[in-house]
Formats: sequence, C-alpha cells, structure tokens
Amino acid sequence: MDELLTLDANILVYSQDERDLRKHRIASELIAGLRTSNALLTTITLGEFYTVSVRKFMTAVQARMHVEDFMTLVPVIGYGPIHILRAAVEVEAGRFSFWDAVMLACAEDAGCTICLSEDMADGARLGNVVVRNPFGPRGLNEEIRAFLEP
Repeated sequence: MDELLTLDANILVYSQDERDLRKHRIASELIAGLRTSNALLTTITLGEFYTVSVRKFMTAVQARMHVEDFMTLVPVIGYGPIHILRAAVEVEAGRFSFWDAVMLACAEDAGCTICLSEDMADGARLGNVVVRNPFGPRGLNEEIRAFLEP
C-alpha cells in the first residue's frame, strides 16, 4: 500500500499497558505489523508515550527503553514552527487539541494519510490526514489490518 501511517501515543501506551487486555492485544498486533508497513512516528507521540507511561505504569528507565525500541522500529520525525502555527489555527477553529494538531500537522507534512488514534474522533481530518480508530468491535479494525499486510 502506498499510504503512510502514523500513530497517536495512546496506541503505543496500550501496546505496553496490560491493564486493558483487549486493547493491549490489538495495539501489540498493530505495533508488530509496523515492521512491514509504511509508517512513521512523531517526536510528539514519543514524548507523550514517555510522559503517560511514567505517570501511570512504568519507571522512567523502562519508558526510555521503550522509546528507544520504537525509534528503531520506524522513522521518527520532529515538528517545527510551521506545525505550531498550523496547530494554533486548528485550535482556534475548534477542530483539535493543540498537541494533537501539532502531531497531525507534522505527520501531514511528512506525507502521512492515516493517523491511528483512540482519542480523536474516527474520521476527523487535518489536511490529507484522516484519523482512524484501530479498535474494532472484534479486534483490530479490518481496514487497518489490510494496511499492515505485506
């Protein structure tokens, strides 16, 4: 598939947090599938994963090690001033929270067309990026499963 995918931090968190076993299983399957897909992560996503994980269920050392693992899994891109300004416009319009908009603007700039997130509305769009909730009623959303197949 030619589409480029990115993930919101909640997917990374569920892949490591076993308190919700259903979401943990789905997120783990998704992360494993990234190795063969066209995907990237943003620095916003990695930072949010680290912060949430340390606050809720792991040590700082464990969180850093997972961030390092994620960084070897797929390319990582950062944000800049243009993404901050685009996010501010999205917030002013009431479409996204600031950090979600920064992440989406950064991902769009890198060519992403799909962002997997449970926190944002399924089908929400920032430019060319469409938000999709990967958690289907019977496991990994079938659209996303098809994306991950080699």
